[in-house]
Amino acid sequence: MMADDFEYHTSDLELSGDPDAGEWSIRCIDVHKRLGGVPVLNGLNVAFPDDTITVVLGPSGTGKSVLIKHIIGLMFPDSGDIIVQGQSVPSLTMPRLLALRRKIGVLFQDGALFGSMSVFDNVAFPLRQHTDLPETQIAERVSQRLADVGLADAMGDSPSQLSGGMRKRAGFARALVMEPDIVIFDEPDSGLDPVRTALLCDLIQEMHTIHRGAYIVVTHNIASARQIGEYIALLWRGRIVEAGDAERMFSSENAFVRQFLSGAAEGPLTMD
Repeated sequence: MMADDFEYHTSDLELSGDPDAGEWSIRCIDVHKRLGGVPVLNGLNVAFPDDTITVVLGPSGTGKSVLIKHIIGLMFPDSGDIIVQGQSVPSLTMPRLLALRRKIGVLFQDGALFGSMSVFDNVAFPLRQHTDLPETQIAERVSQRLADVGLADAMGDSPSQLSGGMRKRAGFARALVMEPDIVIFDEPDSGLDPVRTALLCDLIQEMHTIHRGAYIVVTHNIASARQIGEYIALLWRGRIVEAGDAERMFSSENAFVRQFLSGAAEGPLTMD
């Protein structure tokens, strides 16, 4: 069965009334992107709600990382539009794009910490780069974020002294330190065992309860989606197959959605 046999998701783009009203923090409208002549995003339509943990699920190689890069303006679509907080990302000047990025925190797969810096200096780095806060205020905020993620006793450690799970938490603290409106998690559970994955998901939920905003978790881990997903979008072959609240998605009658969310061998998704 081919991708075109599925009814791809477009309806949520029309549900919010005034498109700038703020209900949808991010909207992707008919986004196309080719890399090396190969279509990666193929008419993608999706809207991510504000003050919600959204999980973007999909098999490997379906365009999840490319979608992240479009949202933060590291890539631009060949056609279509990415609207973040009412602003068209491809249309922004560089100063306005940099200002928008300061409202977005990103937790990369490996934490992306600077090996030559202590944990404290890694978390302080965005504040020192992008604000004029005095060191006393920087120290206060960094200490709070590290305490939030359970690393208050590791401030002076180097990243090489941390376990994989601790590096993820340090990266999470850095993603939160600018007090962003949007936080994006790129495969946060990669390389973690099931217990540490569950603990990281607990932490994501806890921080979202405190800080709110739009949290977008990009993963292929169904257990993570079940644990933290309030809104779920399923990406396949560069398009959203279906999106909606978690209860609706886990009871979907769409054959692809049902197969992927249940982890079944039988269905339209194959090894191809």
